Amino acid sequence: MSIFEYNGSALVAMVGKNCFAIASDRRLGVQLQTVATDFKRISQVHDRLFIGLSGLATDAQTLYQRLMFRHKLYQLREERDMKPETFASLVSAILYEKRFGPYFTQPVIAGLGDEDKPFICTMDSIGAKELAKDFVVAGTASESLYGACEAMFKPDMEPEELFETVSQALLSSVDRDCLSGWGGHIFVVTPTEVQEKILKGRMD
Repeated sequence: MSIFEYNGSALVAMVGKNCFAIASDRRLGVQLQTVATDFKRISQVHDRLFIGLSGLATDAQTLYQRLMFRHKLYQLREERDMKPETFASLVSAILYEKRFGPYFTQPVIAGLGDEDKPFICTMDSIGAKELAKDFVVAGTASESLYGACEAMFKPDMEPEELFETVSQALLSSVDRDCLSGWGGHIFVVTPTEVQEKILKGRMD
């Protein structure tokens, strides 16, 4: 078993019309044993920027603390929030710094940039960025997430439809992966508000 599969995870970010959604499962396991059913994988950097960290949970928490430290320094120095593109470059640089003993995590970054344009990106454990215009996925359920998102995605969705699409894609995908699941945690972000929702899924 790969170290990335040790705790199990499922992450997806999808863009809509001047909005985006980022969703994850809630299971924390040790291989096939479930340890927690309310694990938080997605964190808010600021009002318009979120990061989800799949992979090894301990590395994800350590990396998140380092990223928040660097973002707070940036806020103090620049007196503004980081743009999503800048934050993605920061994450990439921090991961590449540790390339010979990497953080075993795959980040998914989603945010609203200038003129409320949604930005999503994911990267591997050494910071190689993959930008997308529609959706990005990560975690042990990524293969089934690709299929579900490919089938369900359509451009310029409104926030309500985007929430429905991401929810269905996530729930149908984690049912096909025994290392992730146990419900979902979804953020739908528009220029004016952040909606946070918890989904109930199969509890096995």
